[in-house]
Amino acid sequence: MNYTIAALPGDGIGPEIMASGLTLLESIGKKFQHSFNVTVYPFGGAGIDETGDPIPTQTIKGCTGADAILLGAIGGPKWEQEEKTPEDGLLQLRKTLGLFSNIRPIVVSDSIAHLSPLKTERVKGTDFIVVRELTGGLYFGQPKHWNDDEATDTLFYKKSEIERIVRQAFELAMTRKKKMTSVDKANVLASSKLWRKTVNELAASYPEVTVDHLYVDAASMKLIQNPTAFDVIVTENMFGDILSDEASVITGSLGMLPSGSHAISGPSLYEPIHGSAPDIAGKNMANPMSMILSVAMMLRQSFNLNEEAQALEEAAKQAMDADYLTADLGGTTTTTAFTEQVKAILEN
Repeated sequence: MNYTIAALPGDGIGPEIMASGLTLLESIGKKFQHSFNVTVYPFGGAGIDETGDPIPTQTIKGCTGADAILLGAIGGPKWEQEEKTPEDGLLQLRKTLGLFSNIRPIVVSDSIAHLSPLKTERVKGTDFIVVRELTGGLYFGQPKHWNDDEATDTLFYKKSEIERIVRQAFELAMTRKKKMTSVDKANVLASSKLWRKTVNELAASYPEVTVDHLYVDAASMKLIQNPTAFDVIVTENMFGDILSDEASVITGSLGMLPSGSHAISGPSLYEPIHGSAPDIAGKNMANPMSMILSVAMMLRQSFNLNEEAQALEEAAKQAMDADYLTADLGGTTTTTAFTEQVKAILEN
């Protein structure tokens, strides 16, 4: 099979981990006789440096015409004062492609459970997914303005926006343990009252799924107290942003976690959840696992290549079990050395 992929390496460690992901994607292609046609486009700070825009026209065209998109990382101090920041480019890309849903799996494997800041026995066996609404809420609501004396942000949701993300969470729960936790702040926020009402209405169509509701503050505490209690968490944009970043710490490293963003139709976007880490950029020490697992998510969710995704995930796990660990996991393995080890396992 032939697949067209738009690759956006971005900034900081983005190009390094993207190189790792694409190297292993090529190995998967050879192993399973697929053709992955990858085109690299400037994006984020790299887009600003090249064209003055974080999302150049050629990048938009390349992304809209692709079967899937891989993104490394964006941002850094260099572009913080630009009129258009790298983050503005990411928000525009999400809007242009209609990427309303962000899926973030949080899994703690036995090989890294001891690296968690929480007790090993508390985190071992953690396996849940955060389903975050991505194009509504405070980040996109209008009016939005600020000056030296006052500021306004608008938290706005349409019922239809809530329905589509919650329905996706229900569908995902049906493929797992059939348990879903909806997170809101319905005791205070009008938008959360509509959110909770909509969840309860849709629950009637999924009688096999057990649904519970948590206020966001209670959810943030329970994530630390009992992370194994969760299966699928669904929530609005800002709450999802905060909770998924909090949850990522449970694994012991942001370098371990992938994500996928999906539209109703068109290409999906796969990326690590971490930032560009400019302090370690160019030092060949970044953990490429988040990018490798993002590639695996792409194989599975966009191309339905489940065997290929599993082969990549298993090879990476074997490398880690063999003590090939990067600095963030307490090891000394370089980015390229880890990649080559995974490649060797795949090709064995």
